[in-house]
Amino acid sequence: MASPSICSSSSNHSPHLPSISFYCSLPTKPSSVSTLQQPLPSQSSSSSVSHKLGLIPVSDDLITTTANAVALANAALQAARDAASFSSSQTSPISFHETDDTTPDNDGAGDVSVLSDWKCLPVVVVRDSSVSNSNSSRYRRRKRRKGLNFFEVDARNDFLEKSRSSRPSSSNYLTAREEAEFSMDLKEGARLEAARNELWDTKREEPTTSEWAEAVGMNRSSLERAILRTSQSRNRITLSYKRLVISIATAYQGRGLTLQDLVQEGSIGLLRGTERFDSGKGFKLSTYVYWWIKQAIIRAIEQKSRTIRLPGSMCEMVAKIAKTNTALTSKLGRWPTHEEIADTVGVGVSVIRLASESNRTPISLDQTPSTIHGSVTLKEIIPGPEETRPETMVKRQQMKQNLHELLKTTLTEREEFVLYLHFGLNGDTPRSCDEIGRVLHLSRERVRQIRGSALAKLRDASALDDLAVYAL
Repeated sequence: MASPSICSSSSNHSPHLPSISFYCSLPTKPSSVSTLQQPLPSQSSSSSVSHKLGLIPVSDDLITTTANAVALANAALQAARDAASFSSSQTSPISFHETDDTTPDNDGAGDVSVLSDWKCLPVVVVRDSSVSNSNSSRYRRRKRRKGLNFFEVDARNDFLEKSRSSRPSSSNYLTAREEAEFSMDLKEGARLEAARNELWDTKREEPTTSEWAEAVGMNRSSLERAILRTSQSRNRITLSYKRLVISIATAYQGRGLTLQDLVQEGSIGLLRGTERFDSGKGFKLSTYVYWWIKQAIIRAIEQKSRTIRLPGSMCEMVAKIAKTNTALTSKLGRWPTHEEIADTVGVGVSVIRLASESNRTPISLDQTPSTIHGSVTLKEIIPGPEETRPETMVKRQQMKQNLHELLKTTLTEREEFVLYLHFGLNGDTPRSCDEIGRVLHLSRERVRQIRGSALAKLRDASALDDLAVYAL
């Protein structure tokens, strides 16, 4: 029978479709390779053989076309197999070389030689887009099944996220758009925090995330995304304007707070000012928050720099007195008096004295004086008040006894009781005539009359002179 044989192209040219030639293969007995090189018999002999075997004669053009189709199909099949193996291994450029020749089988039929003597050709593995899309879809489905869509947002949040600036967060400089975005995030965070505090005041317990989201009209994922965005905006604002806060805080060192505390308070003022920033007015954020930072630092010094907190008005007066004291000292060449400071400031001397005493730094009684060696503390050296002395305590007790005897011998029981309550002679808080009247079920005017008559009796009593010694 006739078998096709593929002849590869020469090595000097690029590979192309192989040319096909036909040779005769006798069915009688296996022949050698050399028999395949013999030319086909003539047309007459071929016709006789076909007539003897009962075969239908076929033209040479049809045989040639069929052989070409078979050869192309074999070549395409082999190339598809090779491409599939290369795609599965995902290797880099591969050399493909085939050197098998056509050899006769046991029946004497020759095999087809496929793809012989190919040069090294690069094989490029291209990932199919459908496979990539299938993998991404499978990943998204697995992600939803595992519940990893914790921060998925709705269409509104997607739009806001896409419209945000794409500049890297490592940049310290903020554009006008970023300043407006961060300000809006902080305003939204303040609104959410206010709603949370309102829930706390109502229920007197920590609200859950679902209750919080329902109170602000959002779903849970949107609420969590808004909280995360607010936290990130605060960090960006704090890092971007850290130098501004430090430059302002440096001017207030040495007033009772460390530089670290001043920077912390200034950062709080920075965030508070950012929440109230309006980008539509055309000002830069740094210009607006400058005064918020300064105000936060000044208030922190007033409220946290002293052990005993002073009112804001007193702190302002202390600062004004200190400034005036420095100016008068350089002008007069000596320490000014309270009267001179009061005339310059325009307030009374008592106000200057009170402010000066309030500005003193408290001293612990447990500390040891530097001039005394040993373990002696100040509370062991400084004398106590006059009331704690033994002679003073005996004198006060004797006066109470004499006063009690005078009231008992001179006044009635009701008059004595009214004076005790009105002046607080029994150690209680003094009471008014109205309060005494409610206790005795009397009117306020009647109590006033009883008090007046009792005092008149005491003025006329001769024993009153014995109490004059306690008035000295």
